[in-house]
Amino acid sequence: MSDLKDIDWDGVIKKEARGSDDEHLGEVLETGHDYVLVQKGMINKQKFYIPKNMVESYDGSVLRFNISKEEAKSRFMRDSPSTANDYSSSYKNMDVTAEEEQDKSNVSQDTAVCVPVMEERLNVSKEESTEDATVTKEPVTETKTIEIPVTHEEITIEKRPPRDRKYTSISSENPVESKTEIKIPLKKEEVEVIKQPYVKEEVVVKKNPVTKTQQVTEQVRSEKVNIADDKNIEEQEK
Repeated sequence: MSDLKDIDWDGVIKKEARGSDDEHLGEVLETGHDYVLVQKGMINKQKFYIPKNMVESYDGSVLRFNISKEEAKSRFMRDSPSTANDYSSSYKNMDVTAEEEQDKSNVSQDTAVCVPVMEERLNVSKEESTEDATVTKEPVTETKTIEIPVTHEEITIEKRPPRDRKYTSISSENPVESKTEIKIPLKKEEVEVIKQPYVKEEVVVKKNPVTKTQQVTEQVRSEKVNIADDKNIEEQEK
């Protein structure tokens, strides 16, 4: 039994509460002058206003009471703290019960054997790790067609009488005696293609936290006490 004066009652807030049978009672919400408020569940809430003198021990993480879970439900489950008289009555009943148990213990001290029953408990913790998300850019080639008008010159041949007088009179020039070429320059527009890079769009990469519930399944070991002598069992049942 821990000395109540040595317990930091402000430090037990938000700590786990367990009964004498090591069953989970809930979480400590507050402490009063004579009581400890323990709440179990978030939706179907169960509140236990348990007297401080029923505290058995506190190891810094778990506050243990010397009553079972069923006793807590039947005696201390309520929506508000009891009056001082109720707690006084509880203290008296606890004193009487403790004396009776002490008397029984003294009677059977020589014959009783205490067998501790062990069980493993899962303690789950979280650690942060980092993994890389890769964003890649790769080239994509596509064919684009653009129509653009281009202009060029072509020659046409038209026959007509000469308009210049020098050609109407008798000319001293003779007709050509062989094939003669006459060069006439023709203009044309040619298409020149230049590729220029530009920013088409932006891709914004964001990081958003996503929370999901992960189940952890692990085997735990516990102990069970068996009595091999059937005669002793029959005698105890009688």
